[in-house]
Amino acid sequence: MPVADVSFGELLLVVFEFFLLFAWIWILFTIFADLFRDHELSGWWKAVWVFFLIVLPWLGVLIYLIARGGGMRDRTIKAQTDAKAHFDKYVREQAQSSPADELHKLADLKDKGAISAEEFDRAKARLLA
Repeated sequence: MPVADVSFGELLLVVFEFFLLFAWIWILFTIFADLFRDHELSGWWKAVWVFFLIVLPWLGVLIYLIARGGGMRDRTIKAQTDAKAHFDKYVREQAQSSPADELHKLADLKDKGAISAEEFDRAKARLLA
């Protein structure tokens, strides 16, 4: 079929069908991710769900969303919370200054006379310990 023979309505229909296909694939990926994220479900039940989602996809998706929809939300929130905590911990670890930076700051304070030589030596020993 040449491009000139395609009407605007047919083009909109193709775009809508592509959107529905993309949404369907997204839902399936979300369900499979949730299915394998759940550690309380045994491997046999996961296999049953996968088989059911592949053999009867529309019915399988509807039943999965009805039966396990609330748990999906809870597992997703927990995964996001864990990821945020891990990221925050990583940022805190990276933001801490190194002992060399601290020694440089102590040397500057000693040179300016803000701390005595004894205080500098105690702080240096504490940093290097």
